[in-house]
Amino acid sequence: MPSALEFSDVVVRRDGRNIVDHVTWTVADDQRWVVLGPNGAGKTTLLQLADTLLHPTAGTVGILGETLGRTDVFEIRPRIGFASSAMARRLPRDEKVLDVVLTAAYSVTGRWNEQYENIDERRALRVLGEWRLDHLADRTFGTLSDGEQKRVQIARAVMTDPELLLLDEPTASLDLGAREELLALLSGYASSPTTPAMVMVTHHVEEIPVGFTHVLLLRDGGIVAAGPVESTLTAENLSTAFGMQIALTADGGRYAARATA
Repeated sequence: MPSALEFSDVVVRRDGRNIVDHVTWTVADDQRWVVLGPNGAGKTTLLQLADTLLHPTAGTVGILGETLGRTDVFEIRPRIGFASSAMARRLPRDEKVLDVVLTAAYSVTGRWNEQYENIDERRALRVLGEWRLDHLADRTFGTLSDGEQKRVQIARAVMTDPELLLLDEPTASLDLGAREELLALLSGYASSPTTPAMVMVTHHVEEIPVGFTHVLLLRDGGIVAAGPVESTLTAENLSTAFGMQIALTADGGRYAARATA
Protein backbone atom coordinates (compact mmCIF):
# COMPACT_ATOMS: atom_id res chain seq x y z
CA MET A 1 0.00 0.00 0.00
CA PRO A 2 1.47 3.43 -0.98
CA SER A 3 2.35 5.74 1.90
CA ALA A 4 1.11 9.29 2.40
CA LEU A 5 3.64 9.89 5.19
CA GLU A 6 6.91 8.20 6.10
CA PHE A 7 8.88 9.39 9.11
CA SER A 8 12.26 7.71 9.57
CA ASP A 9 14.10 8.34 12.87
CA VAL A 10 12.84 11.95 12.87
CA VAL A 11 14.14 14.42 15.44
CA VAL A 12 13.12 18.04 15.98
CA ARG A 13 15.41 19.75 18.51
CA ARG A 14 14.81 23.13 20.13
CA ASP A 15 16.90 24.73 22.88
CA GLY A 16 18.79 21.48 23.39
CA ARG A 17 15.60 19.41 23.83
CA ASN A 18 14.04 16.94 21.42
CA ILE A 19 10.48 18.10 20.74
CA VAL A 20 10.12 15.11 18.43
CA ASP A 21 12.38 12.29 19.58
CA HIS A 22 13.47 9.67 17.00
CA VAL A 23 10.00 9.03 15.56
CA THR A 24 9.56 6.35 12.90
CA TRP A 25 5.98 6.24 11.63
CA THR A 26 4.14 5.42 8.41
CA VAL A 27 0.67 6.51 7.28
CA ALA A 28 -0.72 4.51 4.36
CA ASP A 29 -3.05 6.07 1.79
CA ASP A 30 -6.13 4.31 3.17
CA GLN A 31 -5.51 4.95 6.86
CA ARG A 32 -7.07 7.51 9.22
CA TRP A 33 -4.85 8.20 12.22
CA VAL A 34 -5.60 9.97 15.47
CA VAL A 35 -2.62 11.35 17.43
CA LEU A 36 -3.03 11.47 21.21
CA GLY A 37 -0.82 12.65 24.03
CA PRO A 38 -0.48 15.26 26.78
CA ASN A 39 0.44 18.90 26.20
CA GLY A 40 4.02 19.17 25.01
CA ALA A 41 4.11 15.63 23.64
CA GLY A 42 4.98 16.85 20.14
CA LYS A 43 1.61 16.36 18.44
CA THR A 44 1.35 19.73 16.68
CA THR A 45 5.04 19.65 15.74
CA LEU A 46 4.40 16.32 14.03
CA LEU A 47 1.61 17.92 11.98
CA GLN A 48 3.83 20.86 11.07
CA LEU A 49 6.38 18.42 9.66
CA ALA A 50 3.63 16.65 7.72
CA ASP A 51 2.44 19.97 6.30
CA THR A 52 5.99 21.01 5.23
CA LEU A 53 5.88 23.97 7.66
CA LEU A 54 8.84 22.60 9.57
CA HIS A 55 11.96 20.62 8.63
CA PRO A 56 13.46 17.95 10.89
CA THR A 57 16.72 18.43 12.74
CA ALA A 58 17.60 14.84 11.87
CA GLY A 59 16.00 11.92 10.08
CA THR A 60 13.85 11.98 6.94
CA VAL A 61 10.22 12.92 6.30
CA GLY A 62 8.53 11.52 3.21
CA ILE A 63 5.31 13.21 2.12
CA LEU A 64 3.24 11.91 -0.80
CA GLY A 65 6.25 10.30 -2.40
CA GLU A 66 8.55 13.31 -1.94
CA THR A 67 11.30 13.82 0.62
CA LEU A 68 11.16 16.99 2.71
CA GLY A 69 14.29 19.05 2.08
CA ARG A 70 14.87 17.55 -1.35
CA THR A 71 11.85 18.92 -3.14
CA ASP A 72 10.01 22.22 -3.58
CA VAL A 73 7.51 22.45 -0.71
CA PHE A 74 5.32 24.73 -2.82
CA GLU A 75 4.74 21.77 -5.12
CA ILE A 76 3.65 19.57 -2.21
CA ARG A 77 1.48 21.98 -0.21
CA PRO A 78 -1.45 22.14 -2.70
CA ARG A 79 -1.76 18.36 -2.29
CA ILE A 80 -2.27 18.68 1.48
CA GLY A 81 -5.36 19.91 3.31
CA PHE A 82 -4.69 21.46 6.74
CA ALA A 83 -7.18 22.80 9.28
CA SER A 84 -6.05 24.33 12.57
CA SER A 85 -6.74 27.18 14.96
CA ALA A 86 -3.69 28.97 13.57
CA MET A 87 -5.20 28.81 10.08
CA ALA A 88 -8.52 30.13 11.41
CA ARG A 89 -6.77 33.24 12.74
CA ARG A 90 -5.47 33.99 9.23
CA LEU A 91 -8.94 33.92 7.66
CA PRO A 92 -10.51 37.41 7.24
CA ARG A 93 -13.48 37.70 9.57
CA ASP A 94 -15.34 39.85 7.02
CA GLU A 95 -14.88 37.31 4.21
CA LYS A 96 -17.98 35.50 2.95
CA VAL A 97 -18.02 31.80 3.83
CA LEU A 98 -18.20 30.86 0.14
CA ASP A 99 -15.06 32.88 -0.55
CA VAL A 100 -13.23 31.41 2.46
CA VAL A 101 -13.66 27.98 0.88
CA LEU A 102 -13.22 29.14 -2.72
CA THR A 103 -9.84 30.81 -2.12
CA ALA A 104 -8.36 27.44 -1.19
CA ALA A 105 -8.13 26.83 -4.95
CA TYR A 106 -5.29 29.42 -5.04
CA SER A 107 -3.95 28.62 -1.55
CA VAL A 108 -4.65 32.20 -0.43
CA THR A 109 -6.58 33.65 2.50
CA GLY A 110 -8.76 36.56 1.49
CA ARG A 111 -10.19 37.08 -1.96
CA TRP A 112 -8.36 39.63 -4.07
CA ASN A 113 -7.99 39.64 -7.86
CA GLU A 114 -8.01 35.90 -8.54
CA GLN A 115 -10.23 34.61 -11.32
CA TYR A 116 -12.45 31.62 -10.59
CA GLU A 117 -14.38 29.48 -13.04
CA ASN A 118 -17.95 28.29 -12.58
CA ILE A 119 -16.64 24.82 -11.82
CA ASP A 120 -14.70 26.22 -8.84
CA GLU A 121 -17.79 27.86 -7.39
CA ARG A 122 -19.88 24.72 -7.94
CA ARG A 123 -17.22 22.67 -6.20
CA ALA A 124 -17.13 25.09 -3.24
CA LEU A 125 -20.92 25.01 -2.90
CA ARG A 126 -20.93 21.21 -3.05
CA VAL A 127 -18.30 20.99 -0.31
CA LEU A 128 -20.25 23.45 1.83
CA GLY A 129 -23.30 21.24 1.41
CA GLU A 130 -21.35 18.14 2.46
CA TRP A 131 -20.36 19.85 5.71
CA ARG A 132 -23.88 21.28 6.31
CA LEU A 133 -22.80 24.83 5.59
CA ASP A 134 -24.50 25.68 2.29
CA HIS A 135 -27.12 27.83 4.07
CA LEU A 136 -24.26 29.96 5.42
CA ALA A 137 -22.53 30.61 2.09
CA ASP A 138 -23.28 34.35 2.12
CA ARG A 139 -22.59 34.90 5.83
CA THR A 140 -19.28 36.40 6.88
CA PHE A 141 -16.82 34.08 8.60
CA GLY A 142 -16.60 36.21 11.74
CA THR A 143 -20.33 35.94 12.46
CA LEU A 144 -20.30 32.15 12.67
CA SER A 145 -20.31 30.06 15.83
CA ASP A 146 -17.18 28.15 16.84
CA GLY A 147 -18.65 24.93 15.51
CA GLU A 148 -19.55 26.50 12.17
CA GLN A 149 -16.09 28.05 11.86
CA LYS A 150 -14.46 24.68 12.51
CA ARG A 151 -16.55 23.09 9.75
CA VAL A 152 -15.71 25.93 7.35
CA GLN A 153 -12.00 25.32 8.00
CA ILE A 154 -12.40 21.63 7.16
CA ALA A 155 -14.49 22.42 4.07
CA ARG A 156 -11.72 24.74 2.93
CA ALA A 157 -9.13 22.02 3.61
CA VAL A 158 -10.97 19.46 1.42
CA MET A 159 -11.90 21.97 -1.32
CA THR A 160 -8.90 21.01 -3.48
CA ASP A 161 -9.35 17.21 -3.15
CA PRO A 162 -6.14 16.78 -1.10
CA GLU A 163 -4.18 13.55 -1.02
CA LEU A 164 -3.51 14.05 2.69
CA LEU A 165 -5.77 15.77 5.23
CA LEU A 166 -4.34 17.08 8.52
CA LEU A 167 -6.63 18.23 11.34
CA ASP A 168 -5.22 19.91 14.46
CA GLU A 169 -7.73 19.63 17.32
CA PRO A 170 -10.83 20.22 15.15
CA THR A 171 -13.23 19.83 18.08
CA ALA A 172 -11.35 21.98 20.60
CA SER A 173 -13.52 24.56 22.42
CA LEU A 174 -16.78 23.20 20.99
CA ASP A 175 -19.85 22.59 23.12
CA LEU A 176 -21.32 19.08 23.30
CA GLY A 177 -23.81 19.56 20.46
CA ALA A 178 -21.32 21.17 18.08
CA ARG A 179 -18.69 18.55 18.92
CA GLU A 180 -21.04 15.65 18.24
CA GLU A 181 -22.24 17.18 14.97
CA LEU A 182 -18.68 17.59 13.75
CA LEU A 183 -17.65 14.10 14.90
CA ALA A 184 -20.60 12.61 13.01
CA LEU A 185 -19.54 14.45 9.84
CA LEU A 186 -15.92 13.39 10.30
CA SER A 187 -17.02 9.79 10.81
CA GLY A 188 -18.97 9.82 7.57
CA TYR A 189 -16.10 11.44 5.72
CA ALA A 190 -13.51 9.02 7.15
CA SER A 191 -15.63 6.03 6.14
CA SER A 192 -15.76 6.95 2.45
CA PRO A 193 -13.39 4.91 0.21
CA THR A 194 -12.50 8.08 -1.73
CA THR A 195 -11.32 9.96 1.36
CA PRO A 196 -7.56 10.73 1.47
CA ALA A 197 -5.20 9.64 4.22
CA MET A 198 -6.06 11.53 7.39
CA VAL A 199 -4.17 12.52 10.54
CA MET A 200 -6.09 14.19 13.37
CA VAL A 201 -4.58 15.52 16.60
CA THR A 202 -6.71 15.57 19.74
CA HIS A 203 -6.29 15.50 23.53
CA HIS A 204 -9.32 13.34 24.31
CA VAL A 205 -10.32 9.80 23.35
CA GLU A 206 -13.95 10.97 23.41
CA GLU A 207 -13.14 13.02 20.29
CA ILE A 208 -12.01 10.08 18.13
CA PRO A 209 -14.51 9.77 15.28
CA VAL A 210 -15.90 6.36 14.36
CA GLY A 211 -14.12 5.20 11.22
CA PHE A 212 -10.62 6.24 12.27
CA THR A 213 -8.41 3.20 11.86
CA HIS A 214 -5.15 3.86 13.73
CA VAL A 215 -3.81 5.66 16.79
CA LEU A 216 -0.40 7.15 17.60
CA LEU A 217 0.28 7.79 21.30
CA LEU A 218 3.07 10.25 22.15
CA ARG A 219 4.87 11.30 25.32
CA ASP A 220 7.84 13.69 25.55
CA GLY A 221 8.23 13.65 21.76
CA GLY A 222 8.55 9.87 21.50
CA ILE A 223 6.16 7.11 20.51
CA VAL A 224 4.48 5.17 23.31
CA ALA A 225 2.45 2.98 20.94
CA ALA A 226 1.22 3.03 17.35
CA GLY A 227 -1.13 0.77 15.44
CA PRO A 228 -4.78 -0.16 14.83
CA VAL A 229 -7.18 1.57 17.21
CA GLU A 230 -8.78 -1.65 18.45
CA SER A 231 -5.52 -3.17 19.69
CA THR A 232 -3.43 -0.07 20.46
CA LEU A 233 -5.84 2.23 22.30
CA THR A 234 -5.67 0.51 25.67
CA ALA A 235 -5.82 1.66 29.28
CA GLU A 236 -2.20 0.56 29.72
CA ASN A 237 -0.93 2.60 26.74
CA LEU A 238 -3.00 5.65 27.74
CA SER A 239 -1.68 5.41 31.31
CA THR A 240 1.90 5.39 30.01
CA ALA A 241 1.28 8.30 27.64
CA PHE A 242 -0.42 10.52 30.21
CA GLY A 243 1.61 9.46 33.26
CA MET A 244 -1.35 8.37 35.40
CA GLN A 245 -3.61 5.37 35.81
CA ILE A 246 -6.45 5.65 33.30
CA ALA A 247 -9.52 3.49 32.80
CA LEU A 248 -10.87 3.15 29.25
CA THR A 249 -14.32 2.14 28.05
CA ALA A 250 -15.63 1.59 24.52
CA ASP A 251 -19.17 1.63 23.18
CA GLY A 252 -20.19 1.49 19.52
CA GLY A 253 -16.80 2.60 18.24
CA ARG A 254 -16.62 5.57 20.65
CA TYR A 255 -14.31 5.76 23.65
CA ALA A 256 -14.25 7.35 27.10
CA ALA A 257 -11.39 7.66 29.57
CA ARG A 258 -11.04 8.71 33.18
CA ALA A 259 -8.34 8.68 35.82
CA THR A 260 -8.57 5.95 38.43
CA ALA A 261 -7.81 6.35 42.12
